[in-house]
Amino acid sequence: MSGPHDLFARYTFGHPERAAAELRAVLPPHVVSEVDWTSLRREPGSVVDPELRETESDLLFSARLRTGQPLLLYVLLEHQSSVDRWMALRMLRYVVRQVERWRQEHPDSTLLPLILPLVMYHGPEGAWTAPRRVEDLFDLPEDATQREQWRSLVPRFEYLLDDLTTERAEALMARPGPPLARLALLVLRYGRTEELARRLPDWTALFAQVQASPNGQEELLMVVRYLLLVGDRTVRGATGQVLHSVLGTQRAEELMRSYGEELIEQGREQGRQQGLARGRAEGRAEGRAEDVVRILAARGVHVDDEARRRILTCSDLDTLDLWFDRALRASTLSDVLDDLAQ
Repeated sequence: MSGPHDLFARYTFGHPERAAAELRAVLPPHVVSEVDWTSLRREPGSVVDPELRETESDLLFSARLRTGQPLLLYVLLEHQSSVDRWMALRMLRYVVRQVERWRQEHPDSTLLPLILPLVMYHGPEGAWTAPRRVEDLFDLPEDATQREQWRSLVPRFEYLLDDLTTERAEALMARPGPPLARLALLVLRYGRTEELARRLPDWTALFAQVQASPNGQEELLMVVRYLLLVGDRTVRGATGQVLHSVLGTQRAEELMRSYGEELIEQGREQGRQQGLARGRAEGRAEGRAEDVVRILAARGVHVDDEARRRILTCSDLDTLDLWFDRALRASTLSDVLDDLAQ
């Protein structure tokens, strides 16, 4: 099951115009000037390892240089909270998978297309610190001369990085591109920090620009969904205030209420489907625990780390079913977890 970060990132940056805005902001200027951006197209498929799909998303785009040469642009969106030291090795593996697929689709070609790898990171625990070059992962001699001699013999590969955690809000707002692309960068940058609720009102004008765009209603809904899924009660309140300014009180309340009800129904349906599909008590317990956390998020109930661990590690289906029923009408965490909650 795709998580909220994956769904939101794919929706936003899977669109060529919004992807182009991100790529033009990060790629070296000489590359940006050589790409025919009107030729940018999204390619189907993913090469991310299945066990990592909850923490990262990937998108592949094709384009042409102004000379006519083919170009592949591989974007990995890293959602996990901790920096992965081995990202350069993983990215090399993903890039190799992409070019192997390209070879299968172009068996008569004697050359590979250029492929540029980019990692976008928005984890909540500080800046990206992992090596960006594969050669930095090898145990090379300490002596400088020998080190360079050995370095020339190991695989050489480097990925580009857009570390949103190091960017100021003003810089992200000033990036060129469609309003949704800029708002998405801000929301991803602050989405899992304590600053989000405080900063949301500063982006009211950007919310209004998204709403005024040709597909504004759908785009605004996707932003609101993401905020309700990742934010706590204060974020829910701040989101409502921004929507009141952009849409008016009645429409804002209708949107917040209708989406909250939609999330609850999704939680019920997912519980039913997961219970049928897994067919084992352990799987049903895990799925029901995830439903409880998701419904609490939809209702704006903050779940701290200790409570989250208590819910997600519970294996007793009767207890989880009780918590599930309570979560559907809870306004505080104690309404669900306290032994005396009714």
